Amino acid sequence: MSVQITTLSNGFRIVSEPMPGLESAAIGLWVEAGARHEAESQNGIAHFLEHMAFKGTARRSALQIAEEIEDVGGYINAYTSREMTAYYARVLRPDVPLALDILADIVLNPAFEGREIEVERGVILQEIGQALDTPDDIIFDWLQETAYPGQPIGRPILGPSAQVAGFTEGDLRRFTGAHYGPGQMILSAAGAVDHDMLVRLAEPLFGHLPAKPAQKPEGARFFNGERRETRTLEQAHFALALEAPAYRDADFYTSQVFSGALGGGMSSRLFQRLREDRGLCYSVFAQSGAYDDTGMITIYAGTGAEEIGALAELTIDELKRAAEDMSEAEIARARAQMKAGLLMGLESPSSRAERLAKLLSIWGRVPDISEAIARIEAVTAQGTREHAQGLLARSGMALALYGPIERAPYLAQLSERLAA
Repeated sequence: MSVQITTLSNGFRIVSEPMPGLESAAIGLWVEAGARHEAESQNGIAHFLEHMAFKGTARRSALQIAEEIEDVGGYINAYTSREMTAYYARVLRPDVPLALDILADIVLNPAFEGREIEVERGVILQEIGQALDTPDDIIFDWLQETAYPGQPIGRPILGPSAQVAGFTEGDLRRFTGAHYGPGQMILSAAGAVDHDMLVRLAEPLFGHLPAKPAQKPEGARFFNGERRETRTLEQAHFALALEAPAYRDADFYTSQVFSGALGGGMSSRLFQRLREDRGLCYSVFAQSGAYDDTGMITIYAGTGAEEIGALAELTIDELKRAAEDMSEAEIARARAQMKAGLLMGLESPSSRAERLAKLLSIWGRVPDISEAIARIEAVTAQGTREHAQGLLARSGMALALYGPIERAPYLAQLSERLAA
């Protein structure tokens, strides 16, 4: 059994991977259109579309969509990212045709009925309000906006409330008309699936769609900057970013391993130094995310008003120290964590289907898992230190702070400490 890929004449791609022994399947449509494909006046519309997919089609009401998938014990959901929107389902083997029919229906034939638009508008405005009331959620949107100011990739996925309040049916249809072409879609499935059957089912559902050119989003440019929002909260929230490699960059895996060793677990430097040794915080982590043309290493911690200054300064010190003396043992541990996470994810058909779609979108093929493992294993302590030194030397920093932050140092102070 192996990955199979078929491309219809109009550019629609189908990728699948059977998983012997399973009686369930994960199947979904990944559309290469997310928040960074929006014009400024459209910010939030990709996410709005994701919500509206479940509010009825030309053939099904919102209730019928829910009932049909749940009548067979299935599950259906969606999400929006900065570069993709995904609509996916989990069903038993005999119900794969039903799941695909429903997914095609909600993506290709949304009704966009006026009352349902208003109902879902209210739901999304509540979602935006909830995010604004969740400090360790909203701070990452602020960090993204600070690192990529005035750019589509820097705007929040949910969009601003004032703009979401004005979206119309015409706005929704214009966005799908521009970005939901067959060449921008990937049907991905894993588990109890048969590739030939998927192709036969997909042909009448998607094969008739006219091809349309993909609209390349504006390129990303990382900037230095900071955002400080003082508010009476129990904790001060600290988020720091450095520009990292993009998906296809040769240093992608090195950056992933470095961020894991820096703050990816309980044994990581930041966790041990900031929490275990100094007791400055409860939660602290580092992670490396990537996009088509850029990436970002993010460090986050929540701490008290009195401790924020020491935490920020110690974080910079640990960044500098990691670039100088990251050990082979630390890198080996981070490599092991990364490999384990990758391989454990393959045991889930949902994770595997998502992986297939993302890799096909990035590379135009699905590299064998052995390629990823080999690249992870090739990361060395020396290479990681050199990579970290390069990041700190050539890249600025973005900083977001929220809460009782009066004692927090400014970005200029942290930059001076980093350069000292």
